[in-house]
Amino acid sequence: MSALLRPVQASDHAWLLDLNERHVEVLSPLDQARLEALLGWAHEAWVITDSGRRASFVLTFRPGSAYDSENYRWFSAALDDFVYLDRIVLDDGFQRRGLGAQTYDELEARLAGVPLVLEVNVDPPNAASLAFHAARGYREVSRLGPPGKQVALMRGPGGAA
Repeated sequence: MSALLRPVQASDHAWLLDLNERHVEVLSPLDQARLEALLGWAHEAWVITDSGRRASFVLTFRPGSAYDSENYRWFSAALDDFVYLDRIVLDDGFQRRGLGAQTYDELEARLAGVPLVLEVNVDPPNAASLAFHAARGYREVSRLGPPGKQVALMRGPGGAA
């Protein structure tokens, strides 16, 4: 497998919106206007390719962004420095091939000790994501949301405790 992170380009938008829609139950809805806003606020926006084919996308945010996510705002209030992983989703044809782990390896290596933080659905549970993050050393630091729409806020192993 030869994965490559490259910046999101305008030519990726339709594909990205379609991929998000196919996985909206574990993400949040996204339309063109919201995508453009997120890209403007994001620290990094990547398309992950595998052997030249688009396989996934990743959006990250740093402190001080205008991003309006409740989860991001929680981390902004709790931590001085972090990289918030807003969403990562793999196209179905690329799942269970190690691409997610390879992407996290690269993201975490780029952080230079800054913790990667994120949220994972716990009610209803996203069991695969919870297991993946637990195996990588992510730990739950809080929960947000009402029953039926609750997320675990998680912190990766990098950075000071």
